Amino acid sequence: MPVSTPSLVTRAALVATGTTAAALLTLLPAAPPATPSTAAVAPVGESAPAPFQSARHALGTTPAAPAVQAPVRLVAAAKPAAPAVAAAAGRRGSAMSIAMRKLGAPYRWGAAGPGAFDCSGLVYWSYRQTGMTLPRSSSAQSRVGTPVSKGALQPGDLVFFYRPVSHVAIYIGGGRVVHASTAGKPVKISNLNDMPFATARRI
Repeated sequence: MPVSTPSLVTRAALVATGTTAAALLTLLPAAPPATPSTAAVAPVGESAPAPFQSARHALGTTPAAPAVQAPVRLVAAAKPAAPAVAAAAGRRGSAMSIAMRKLGAPYRWGAAGPGAFDCSGLVYWSYRQTGMTLPRSSSAQSRVGTPVSKGALQPGDLVFFYRPVSHVAIYIGGGRVVHASTAGKPVKISNLNDMPFATARRI
C-alpha cells in the first residue's frame, strides 16, 4: 500500500512541541512483512550473496575460511643397504672362485701365490685379487670380519681349525672347503666334518 507521510503542519507541530524522532516514527505505518525469498539461501558449499556477507561483516560473524588439509603422502619404510650386502657376498663368492682355480697348486710353507701357497697364503691371495687385504696368518685372519656359526656358513666364509687356530680354509658350500692343506699335498677340497672345526668368520 502507499506510505503516507506527515504533512508539513504536522511536522511543524511536532517540532514545536519537542516531539522526538521516535515519536515521529510511530506515526509512520509499519513496513510490510518481507516475503521469504529462496534466492537468499546460499547453496551448500557456496558463498552467501553479497548482502548477507555485508551483514555478517557488520555483525562481526564472518565465518572463518575452511582449513586446507594437505594431502597425506605415504613414505616407504627405509630399506636395508642391499647394495652393500650384495657387494660383500659377491666379493666372498669371487674369492672362493679364485681359490678354486688354484686346485692342484703345490703347498709351500710361507708362500702366498701365485704358484704355491700355505693355508693362510691361499686365503690372503684369493681375497687380495678382489681388492681386500687380509692379515697374513690364520690366527690373525680369525679375528677379522664377523663371527658366523657352522650351520650358517655361506660360500666365501673363512673356516678355522684347531685350538689355538693354526689352519684356515674357504667354505665352498655343501659342507666342503677348499684349502692348502699341508706339506706334500696340493690345494684341494675337503669335507668340513672331517676336520677339527674351531670357528668361522664372514668377511
